[in-house]
Amino acid sequence: MKISVVAGTMLAISAVVLPASAADDAALTRMTLCQDSWLDWSKSAPKTFDSFRSHFMGEFSPHDNDPYMLPKANVFVLGMHVAQGFPSSVGMGVGFSLTVDAPFDKARSAMETALGKKLLKCEASDGMKSCELEIAPQRTITLMAEDSAKSGQTLIGCYYFYEK
Repeated sequence: MKISVVAGTMLAISAVVLPASAADDAALTRMTLCQDSWLDWSKSAPKTFDSFRSHFMGEFSPHDNDPYMLPKANVFVLGMHVAQGFPSSVGMGVGFSLTVDAPFDKARSAMETALGKKLLKCEASDGMKSCELEIAPQRTITLMAEDSAKSGQTLIGCYYFYEK
């Protein structure tokens, strides 16, 4: 009986103490998993595009002249802390990506769980590991990180096409 009282008290305290920001950002998660596309919205749903852009700009701020933006507060996607946001690129591709504070294998597992599919097109070369999964025309989920045991960050996102 005492254990259930203590457990109930601890649960109540943790509900008050744990920050609400620990929850995933649904809009960023959907964009990262290619469930939404700013490319499509910019052509056919400008109000939706503007709404997402406002949301993103409210969560992130520019970092000097770098291509990435930094979260203004704790932001999470797929249970992983977001370190950087790239609102219009995935490396050399056009798309949307985030750098998360998670090693490659953890990020891959989180994405595969969310998708309900395995990322099968994976490779390691030139000091990098990457995986991708095309889920529709102009929608490819990508994941990449340094091929190093010390690497604690992974880029995850959705690209629409490579720049030529």
